[in-house]
Amino acid sequence: MTSRILRRTLAATLLMGASPIAFAQNAASAPETDAPERLSTVIVSGVGPQRDTDEMIGNASVVTRDQIVETLQASLGNTLDSEPGVSTTHFGQAASRPVLRGLGAERVLVLTNGIGVIDASAASPDHQVASDGIDAEKIEILRGPAALAYGGQAIGGVVNVIDGLIVEELPDEPVSGEAYGALNGVSDGEEGAVKGRFTTGPFVLSLSASARDFDDYDIPGFAESSRLRASEEHDHEHEEEEGEDHDEHEGEEVRDTLENSFVETESFAGGLSWVGDGAFAGLAIRRQTSTYGLPGHSHAHGHEGEEHEGEDHEEEEGHEEGHEEEQPFIDLEQTRYDFRAGADLDYGPFTRIAGNVSIANYEHTEFEAPGEPGTRYESEGTEGRLEVGTSVGEWEGAIGLQALDKTLDAFGDEAFITETDTTSTGVFLYQTREWDNGFGVEGGLRYDATELDNARFGTREFDLFSGSFGLHQHWDNGWFVGGQVSLTERAPNESELFADGAHLATEQYEVGNADLDKERGVNFEGTVRWRGDNGFGIGANLFHTEFDGFIYLTPGQTLEDDVLVDEIDELPVYLFVQQDASFTGGEIYADYTLQDGPLGADWRAEANVDFVSSDIDGGGDVPLLPPTTFNASLDGDWGLWKAGASVTVAGDQDDPGEGQLPTDGYTTLDLRGAFSLADVGFGSEGTELFLEARNVTDEEVRYATSVLKDTVPAPGRNIRGGVRIVF
Repeated sequence: MTSRILRRTLAATLLMGASPIAFAQNAASAPETDAPERLSTVIVSGVGPQRDTDEMIGNASVVTRDQIVETLQASLGNTLDSEPGVSTTHFGQAASRPVLRGLGAERVLVLTNGIGVIDASAASPDHQVASDGIDAEKIEILRGPAALAYGGQAIGGVVNVIDGLIVEELPDEPVSGEAYGALNGVSDGEEGAVKGRFTTGPFVLSLSASARDFDDYDIPGFAESSRLRASEEHDHEHEEEEGEDHDEHEGEEVRDTLENSFVETESFAGGLSWVGDGAFAGLAIRRQTSTYGLPGHSHAHGHEGEEHEGEDHEEEEGHEEGHEEEQPFIDLEQTRYDFRAGADLDYGPFTRIAGNVSIANYEHTEFEAPGEPGTRYESEGTEGRLEVGTSVGEWEGAIGLQALDKTLDAFGDEAFITETDTTSTGVFLYQTREWDNGFGVEGGLRYDATELDNARFGTREFDLFSGSFGLHQHWDNGWFVGGQVSLTERAPNESELFADGAHLATEQYEVGNADLDKERGVNFEGTVRWRGDNGFGIGANLFHTEFDGFIYLTPGQTLEDDVLVDEIDELPVYLFVQQDASFTGGEIYADYTLQDGPLGADWRAEANVDFVSSDIDGGGDVPLLPPTTFNASLDGDWGLWKAGASVTVAGDQDDPGEGQLPTDGYTTLDLRGAFSLADVGFGSEGTELFLEARNVTDEEVRYATSVLKDTVPAPGRNIRGGVRIVF
């Protein structure tokens, strides 16, 4: 009921242009003919002085609000998948985390406004990230070690979702905001968000709400990959030759629609800020809920599922109840409170102070049988960060303190981890200097004391050290060259240390190792880029990381009733083990902007290729690595009309790691067109009607980074249309 009310409210808002007052204001100030301003590429996720992406040695990028709306999907990983060096764990529509340079889960830190999401998403790929970007202002991505800023859990990089609920500067207009809504054909899905910002004197009130209702999505063929079907057929033939019985699949093989891949989400948020002369302070609260199916379990759970196409949702007793009668699903909720404040200083070497504290209560329940809760996960935590800017002579930098206190617990039949309290305290120092000739140096140190206290296995304590040093040179002709070396140490997380039980979502019996040591990585990265006055830019980042004690999940054996077994309850045993490993890869990228080009349009072309390979000492490959991937796009802007196309080419992954099948590559084509309502006097710049065709050729897409890649393909062809109103 709440979801339907919110959807109707969003629809009414869209039809009204957000509000009669906003419509009157927008109509009175029809857009001029000037080209729209590009959003700033300043990164706020780093430590120390804010810098432009073109002045950073590491590969950093900003996904703007326009780009978020264009690529938006129901999970954060899927939304960012087309970014250079980024892939997705793809657990269907709902639960997908970003993978950066082949590293994911516990090595990629997902933040909301600079503080961790404080959820259970790193514990398992079927756990949804408590942020998907539907109402975000922008998303910042730091590839490579960002541990100096955020600790060892950022050894692979940082994804920072910035929602703008707390503002640091007064808005230009007393009333502003956005309303967005779209329909997705591949899932008979509806989604929408509305946000507003209201200013009176030094106070700013920010409000936002969003909702999403996606049904099971269409796929181009079988849910199981051809490699898996061939493997199963071979196993059955072998069993028949041996005279053994085997279980037949119940019902027909899943095809055309991926059963139990639905997702419903809702969020409500508000923030109140005070902005003074050189200072600000604000409070925000966000409440979000989500219900989503766990696809890829039709055989494990013995349900045939039901067809969802053509269902009349208004006549059902409840959408969730219908799914409860079919297959396992997750019901999730989180309430998060944020406080952030900052002020300019003029006290000796100190130039600015800023701090933020977040408190989050997270819970999700996994329903394994109709109407019966199976396993419940709870995560409660508080995280705080204080940073003080410094300036000593020509040196600028920061010193800071960060602390985390979090509890993760699980109850029920699939509680493969017991209650674990994690506390961590970190201190850091960072300094940088830039000379007039364009030469610069930067470096810093960080120390973290981390303790994990498990109810069953006891306490583990880790002393973690991180450091980095970099040099760069940029010239007035647009060239930038830089290199850096960093040392990062990461403590094993709760699952790696203390897991012991059946994990039906991944169809594995996971066993942790309470004796694991900390993971240490030494990373070398070099960058070269050029930005010309003719609208052309090109660059490359190359990296090599040597891990001492890399932790990963691999098939193995464990004791059951004093007997070594490789299978428990018909699930294969997977162990968290530790081995030295190395990663080598990079991103190469280019873009070109041409004003008043052919056909009278402003054109922008972009292309990038990313690649990564790895080796485990003693032989073998790190599992779930992305293949070499090429992305290219071309967009034309005629003012009133926009059109664009993008293509993605992913190679085969023939080095899948032990226990995994190889993954075939794919080529996808996306098309997009938009009509600017702003250019006919309705709304501000960015107000438009849009129509997209994703995966035009209905290609079968399987992500090598997904643990369920052979049973859960990506959606097929999707026709997506909607409206965005900016006021």
